[in-house]
Amino acid sequence: MSGLEATAGLGASKRVEYAWESRDRHHAAGELVSKRIIVGYGFWIFLLSDIVMFSAFFATYAVLVGQTAGGPSGRELFDLRNTGIETACLLLSSFACGLASIGAQAHRGSWFYAAMAATFVLGAAFVTLEVREFAGLVAQGAGPTRSAFLSAFFTLVGCHGLHVTAGLLWLLTMMAQVFAKGYRADILRRILCFSLFWHALDIIWVALFTVVYLMGVAP
Repeated sequence: MSGLEATAGLGASKRVEYAWESRDRHHAAGELVSKRIIVGYGFWIFLLSDIVMFSAFFATYAVLVGQTAGGPSGRELFDLRNTGIETACLLLSSFACGLASIGAQAHRGSWFYAAMAATFVLGAAFVTLEVREFAGLVAQGAGPTRSAFLSAFFTLVGCHGLHVTAGLLWLLTMMAQVFAKGYRADILRRILCFSLFWHALDIIWVALFTVVYLMGVAP
């Protein structure tokens, strides 16, 4: 009887141990899902707050676009050829970013790195052209302090340029993480977040190009 009791006790102990392990695994999985939901929710809040901020800048620009204080207007300052090249660079970078996301999901290293490198080069070209545009305007005496119109212009366009610059740094970080850690699930989620951020910047630029540049040079 003592042997049977010992065997039964051992079996009960194993069942309790298994139950605890199962509960721990379930708890850990629940925490992982919860963290993923919180991170995703936080990213969308960030993206929406950015859109709200740009909406405020667009509204400010619309109010101040005619306040030139006797200085030059957009029709006299804007070069659509240069801005068109900027637009082409940014839109092509968005296409390359989409290819990079596909390459990451397929775990294709050469595809991912080549597309990310193309995204970086095109994004850097956009920022370079924008900095040259700003420098040219300042050299003409059309800096941000010249009029309310130019203050609103530099704030709106410059804020977008800063976002693109931050995106380029984020891009390099993602390439380094994939190189160091591979295509883990959390890394793929970060790449997806970066891709959404980059595409959002393209959408904002299309609106900016239309409202600021095309409407600015219209008779």
